[in-house]
Amino acid sequence: MRVQVTLACTETGDRNYITTKNKRTNPDRIELKKYSPRLGRHTTHRETK
Repeated sequence: MRVQVTLACTETGDRNYITTKNKRTNPDRIELKKYSPRLGRHTTHRETK
């Protein structure tokens, strides 16, 4: 039930991270605060297709 998802920065659009999520408990797109290497600070990263 766990699938791999790619996380993209909401400010730069860079796809910096790959993580897994449980589709049964989290059917909608996830958002996490992660470090953006281009900006040098933590930003919101959203799940992409």
